Amino acid sequence: MRKMKKNKTLSNETILPHLEAFRQVLLHCLIALGVVFIPAFLAAPMCLNALTRLFLDSSHSLNYFTPLEVFWVQVKLAFVIDLIFCAPLIARSVWRFLLPALYESERRMIRYLSLCAAGLFITGVCCCLFFIMPTVIRFGFSFESVGLNAVWSISALIDFALKLSVVFGLMFQFPLMTYALIRLKIVSKEKVKQQRPSVFLGILILSALLTPPDIISQLLLALPTYFLFELGLFFAKDEKKKKKVLTL
Repeated sequence: MRKMKKNKTLSNETILPHLEAFRQVLLHCLIALGVVFIPAFLAAPMCLNALTRLFLDSSHSLNYFTPLEVFWVQVKLAFVIDLIFCAPLIARSVWRFLLPALYESERRMIRYLSLCAAGLFITGVCCCLFFIMPTVIRFGFSFESVGLNAVWSISALIDFALKLSVVFGLMFQFPLMTYALIRLKIVSKEKVKQQRPSVFLGILILSALLTPPDIISQLLLALPTYFLFELGLFFAKDEKKKKKVLTL
């Protein structure tokens, strides 16, 4: 009984400092988000104007149908800007919390994967905002005719842009997933090559589920994603080939 009590006290003594450190990390992150939200909200109208100029030409305009619709759109944009600017600080705080529990090899791997994931996510978002969204909007306006005018709500357009940007950022993680699966020997490169038709079909299904029900946005998401899958497959090297090279 005494031994069990000692073990319980020891476990509490070892867990409590980690919980306190984790609480401090959460507190710092929340404080940073709260402080940055104020200038982010002030910058939201400029970002909203920039997005509307990016998506629409001078012959089209957006509409709002409730008194507070534009206000809530600016609040959403402020949250997004807040997360973007606080993301490095949050990542640094979480990294410092996890650092003592990791080996040097694990630190290098996590640092490399995190940088690659962040770079791919940013690339996907930029690709969506600067190329995909204007194409999809032009496609939508192409249905205008005599007696048929496009009347778009500003909240609907911004919500659509934010959701599609997140989808592109996540789907652009495909090369990293492919690379990690092969490097960790969960699957072999040859098996992945054999499953190319299934992978392409899965990408098409995901694109259909994650995008609006139109073929243009689905293809604009599916084709770059499959290209990135092939890119990850190209950079993922088999260990067997490495061994052959070493023996030679």
